[in-house]
Amino acid sequence: MTMQIKRFTVNPIQVNCYLLWDSTREAVLIDCGAWQPHEREQIKEFINHHNLTLKHHLNTHLHFDHIFGNAFIEETFGVKAEANDGDWHWAETISERIARFGLRFDEEIPPLGRILHDGDEITFGNQTIKAISVPGHSPGSLAYYIPGENVVFTGDALFCGSIGRTDFPDSNHEHLIGSIREKLITLPGDTAVYPGHDRPTTIENEKNYNMFLR
Repeated sequence: MTMQIKRFTVNPIQVNCYLLWDSTREAVLIDCGAWQPHEREQIKEFINHHNLTLKHHLNTHLHFDHIFGNAFIEETFGVKAEANDGDWHWAETISERIARFGLRFDEEIPPLGRILHDGDEITFGNQTIKAISVPGHSPGSLAYYIPGENVVFTGDALFCGSIGRTDFPDSNHEHLIGSIREKLITLPGDTAVYPGHDRPTTIENEKNYNMFLR
């Protein structure tokens, strides 16, 4: 692997925020859910310390725990978040939604930059990322696959031994299972899977042992 991956686990819901970069020092951030000042400072310091140039900030979906840091990244690095807009109503009502969990968040989520769709490509350094539509956990969920590095970032679609929640009003269990079977499990078995929560896994491991896919 020529690309480097740094994982930051942030906010009370323990979201995995991934920073990717290669020898060109161009970088991509995936799901900056950083909420607390020390979480944001850690990400900022790491990027600056390693002399990285942030080119893209990608959201796998727009549930609040994955987008807390969208405004921070835009203000700090001048990079707008990119995602599918099928979940934009979550971003628009973030304060109301987080209040249901007994939490408070007073920042507004800025508008997205590029709207991503299935098959779109995002480039940085010597890398090409392919957006894969995986609706079910949310209508706008995307996975980000880097064939050249044999890795996929699955957000809250696929986890190690589990799948994303489908008890939200706009979630759909059958759609999620279909997305995983048609778009993710069909990737090469040795593809490393970096999920939105918990630990990494592989496509082969989930194909063989994930009880939700049997």
